[in-house]
Amino acid sequence: MHDINLILTLTGGLTAALFLGYITQRLHLSPIVGYLLAGVAVGPYTPGFAADRGLAEQLAEVGVILLMFGVGLHFHFRELYEVRYVAIPGALVQSAVATALGAVTGRMLGWDWATGLIFGGAISVASTVVLIRVLSDNRDLHTRAGHIAVGWLVVEDLLTVVALVLMPALVGDGGGDLQGAVGALGVAALKIVALIATTFVVGGRVIPWVLERIAATRSRELFTLAILVIALGIAVGSARVFGVSMALGAFLAGMIVGRSDFSMRAASEALPMRDAFAVLFFVSIGMIFDPLAMLESPAALMATLAIVLLAKPAAALAIVLVLRYPLRVALPVAISLAQIGEFSFILAALGKHLGVMPDEAVNTLVAAAIISITLNPLLYRAIGPVERWLASRYPTAIDVAIDDGADTGVPTQRAIVVGYGPVGQTVAQLLLDNEIEPTVIELNLDTVRRLKAFDVRAIYGDASRPEVLAEAGIARAASLILTSGTGSLDEEVIRRAKELNPGVLVLARTQYVRELSKLQQAGADDPFSAEGEVALAFTVRILERLGATGEQIDRERQRVEATFRNG
Repeated sequence: MHDINLILTLTGGLTAALFLGYITQRLHLSPIVGYLLAGVAVGPYTPGFAADRGLAEQLAEVGVILLMFGVGLHFHFRELYEVRYVAIPGALVQSAVATALGAVTGRMLGWDWATGLIFGGAISVASTVVLIRVLSDNRDLHTRAGHIAVGWLVVEDLLTVVALVLMPALVGDGGGDLQGAVGALGVAALKIVALIATTFVVGGRVIPWVLERIAATRSRELFTLAILVIALGIAVGSARVFGVSMALGAFLAGMIVGRSDFSMRAASEALPMRDAFAVLFFVSIGMIFDPLAMLESPAALMATLAIVLLAKPAAALAIVLVLRYPLRVALPVAISLAQIGEFSFILAALGKHLGVMPDEAVNTLVAAAIISITLNPLLYRAIGPVERWLASRYPTAIDVAIDDGADTGVPTQRAIVVGYGPVGQTVAQLLLDNEIEPTVIELNLDTVRRLKAFDVRAIYGDASRPEVLAEAGIARAASLILTSGTGSLDEEVIRRAKELNPGVLVLARTQYVRELSKLQQAGADDPFSAEGEVALAFTVRILERLGATGEQIDRERQRVEATFRNG
């Protein structure tokens, strides 16, 4: 029976998430809204099928671990360092304001201070998934405002990691009095230091060594399995050996892999599993939500929404403006942070596990998340009209004191070369000779390291993965050159590239003439075949020996090319 419940819970939860996620996606909303609504649909508070909440929560634990692993994987000190003067103080002040307002609201609703503080911390942190999606959809991810917002979010994520580590010490066993709390904090700090030292000293050597040998097998399944074992193994080891949260262990594991040569491949090949379990995490949160309970305490929801949609962005706007950034930068930063998401739920779930988050608080949090995530893309799209209105009446109000489109720290990628065999080497060299900066995507780790040693930008990963193409700079690339001639795989690369940048020029190579039409259907602008080019070279050479004129040769070349392209 337990096995049947597991299958029913997985099938029911994922089916509802697929259906409602698709609908919200078509409505240009975040699919997270659909996943949360799916949890409501299969939860105990709505009629019809009811999934096993206990099993869903156990599966969601894996989602939390993989989410934290992904945060560590994508955490780069360099990105934070570039916007440190605004992101660090901004995130600290805004988080403090939101946490304080949440705590006060909690007390007014009759909750104790511990509940209020956890509730305030939960509504102070924005959703990484939603923020990145909103910035990307509006082509603002690589502007100054986008970099500040991402750096701001990195600081919020780090504060959340700290909160997850400290909460058991502060509100768990031994956290009931000041002396006990101080002692628990001291012990927790020692355990954390020991975990970090062990992870970075031992793991920093062992993990890259293991991944390099797994990668040498060229088995995608083994590599994916290795990443999952590392994430889950270090997370569980952190809890069992060091007595700290699995979330911190997963975050540190992600940082170790992120510092290695395998970061992009890990993100592109292994972390889709994260997305599947993350969906179950959101579904499990939705299952907690009781829609009827909101009718009994609308004041809690209205107060929470006021903090998330008004107080948080107002605080962020004021901080960015005080730090002498223009309104054109401050508005996108403020609005993009006006929502809550996955880390809010992680904090709430831990608070509920520790017995300090009542159902009313969790219910309010889920409702506020659904509403704020739904409204956030709409609010962000209103920034343009607001700026134009202000510019028409107060031209100096949005004056760009700091160019929000320049000096982003991300080099403009002019061309992407997939594959570095003989053809790829020749193409890359020709690009460099003509002062066009290439980015090479290659699955041979030694080749990638060799290119980096010569200051050529190279990425180790599979070009058919959108994350790899995005990292290579496909959104701003003028051309994409596929040099390996790998048939159906190249077709997938072309489709992905055209989705991310419809205007990119795609040159593709294939071995056989019969595959030219497939590449064209996939979106290639100029496909070439080895068979066709050899036949063309033979034809030209024969005509030259027969004494044909240049005009005749050009005419015959065009005829042969048309013959091959038309099949």
